[in-house]
Amino acid sequence: MNLAVGLGCDRGALLQTLETALDAALQSIAATRAQIRVFATIDKKNDEHCMRQLAQQENKMLVFFTAEQLAQVAVPNPSETVRKYMGTPAVSEAAALLAADTTLPHLLVEKHKLLGSDGKNVTVSIARIAT
Repeated sequence: MNLAVGLGCDRGALLQTLETALDAALQSIAATRAQIRVFATIDKKNDEHCMRQLAQQENKMLVFFTAEQLAQVAVPNPSETVRKYMGTPAVSEAAALLAADTTLPHLLVEKHKLLGSDGKNVTVSIARIAT
């Protein structure tokens, strides 16, 4: 099974927080990091250190989508707070679906949220890539 992982985070989140959320999300579907093909997020996070570190560490591509692109994707957990700050009702779920080039039935992990020991929130969503 090939996976696309959508990421979201507060500014300045630590790699450890993102990794903890990712591993918990993967465990919930009995998947491994080896099955990840791509990470994705909103273009406003293109300078987010933890996301770049994760993609580099896993030797995977990190793709970015605009708020307009993300806003076109139907998701199960839209957020008015996310819309207020990012211009789209969803980042991680929509990014996972866009990166997987698929639709809602292939969203395996909805917005998995974690408040890390660094006091930062991260979200991870996982979609199956149709092969």
